[in-house]
Amino acid sequence: MSHRYFTSRVEGGAAFLEGDEAAHLARVLRAKPGDTVTLCDGAGTDYEARIEEARADLVRLTVISSRASESEPALPVTLYVGIPKGDKLEFIIQKATELGAVRIVPFVSRFCVAKPKNEEAKLVRYARIAREAAKQSGRGRIPEVCAAISFSQLCAEAAGYGAALFCYEGGGEALVPGGSLHSRLAGAASAAIITGAEGGFSPEEARQAQSAGCTLLGLGPRILRCETAPLAALSAVMALTGNLQ
Repeated sequence: MSHRYFTSRVEGGAAFLEGDEAAHLARVLRAKPGDTVTLCDGAGTDYEARIEEARADLVRLTVISSRASESEPALPVTLYVGIPKGDKLEFIIQKATELGAVRIVPFVSRFCVAKPKNEEAKLVRYARIAREAAKQSGRGRIPEVCAAISFSQLCAEAAGYGAALFCYEGGGEALVPGGSLHSRLAGAASAAIITGAEGGFSPEEARQAQSAGCTLLGLGPRILRCETAPLAALSAVMALTGNLQ
């Protein structure tokens, strides 16, 4: 079997699957003792494991080997997204997971039309979307999807990254100046990409972000939709840093 399953229960030489993962393996795939599967701990380690017992409520396995996931990018990127209207954030979470983001943080800015509400229920759904996308795309890590923060909190966090890239519709530096990788990304141990909601950013917010250490970037001569900009920027950063080859 070439299927991959996420589990937090890897204990020494044993591993366990429960809930939906166990039911899928035991009932849908009709796995048998002796079959092998790939397990992921959700934090970047993959395990080859042999099934010892397969029940709909619990699958017990023996770990054969472990290795660092080959699908995880060398550069950890956090995506900060201005809260968009409707279900656009769900789309962004799914695609950002596929592209390799390790953390996704919605935030409220001046021109956000949508506001945080029913956060607990939404976070459960967002986590499920990230988990399913990670599984489908062969990730070894499930991105963390955080509760919404304020713009001031975003700026306070920006200082903790090797590169904090603020994508501003009002213009800024080029992501690929002169055909070369932006100097802030070269050698950075971590990166943040910040994109706005439908209304974009105010000039005051752009200045606040710049004062917090963010680099203002333009994303070309066209105005990108709020669900397009974060994925375009993330794709570009992954490609430029050799993590999309």
